Amino acid sequence: MITFPIAKINLGLNIVERRPDGYHNLETVFYPVQIKDALELTMMNTKFPSPVDCDIKVSNLSIEGDEQHNLVVRAYQLLKQDFPQMPRVHAHLWKGIPTQAGMGGGSSDCGYTIRLLNEMFTLGLSDEQLIQYAARLGADCAFFILSRPAYAEGIGEQLQPISLDLSTYYIGIVRPDIPVSTREAFSLIKPARPQKCCRDVVMQPIETWRNDLTNDFEQSVFTLHPEIGAIKQRLYELGAVYAAMSGSGSSVFGIFREPIKIGEHFPEDMFTYCGRMSV
Repeated sequence: MITFPIAKINLGLNIVERRPDGYHNLETVFYPVQIKDALELTMMNTKFPSPVDCDIKVSNLSIEGDEQHNLVVRAYQLLKQDFPQMPRVHAHLWKGIPTQAGMGGGSSDCGYTIRLLNEMFTLGLSDEQLIQYAARLGADCAFFILSRPAYAEGIGEQLQPISLDLSTYYIGIVRPDIPVSTREAFSLIKPARPQKCCRDVVMQPIETWRNDLTNDFEQSVFTLHPEIGAIKQRLYELGAVYAAMSGSGSSVFGIFREPIKIGEHFPEDMFTYCGRMSV
């Protein structure tokens, strides 16, 4: 069976307090974007001599680290603990979502794996149960069980659906080849609650977002990497009604009223995407 994990952007991202466990509580609005990976799961032949229950092949874009630590494999292993009857599987993951981009590619692969395993092997898990499993593997993995606009609190796992439809707009995304250290970005932030919660700001006219909707990582990341800040400014020059960095970067998005060929305005070595916004 095959599924197509999608990306996300953050509409506002505020780090509101440091937790006793060393993590940070945040407030953000997750919004789906139709940049996709492709994930295919097939059952192993029972006689196939594999040392693992879930092996994985990743293509198109490279991923750092041991593939057996990939979130697709970890999602399988998590469900296998409670459903030992699940057969062994081969996973083929074609990466279309840029890595280290702040667009949740790995988390999406995780959430969609859990969904696909539930369907493939008729596990009978509800959406709420799937969300609980996903939250155990990563802060924003839970969002990708439903992939619908949501306000998130905690470390990103506490989700509340919101009625936000941006489908009349277009999005342009630029991801420069600049690695951003999330750890370093966090170290430069002083947690504080914003004057306006992003959940409330996104309900305002989009023209007000530029002044009211903030990503706390931008100040530190733009200081460390001025080139990323310059991309945001360029998107506004091109007519974006709102532009921001997604997550801790390094991708930057602009929301436009009209279609835009974003790749014509940035160097060829940068990943670019343009398309209609999701519902």
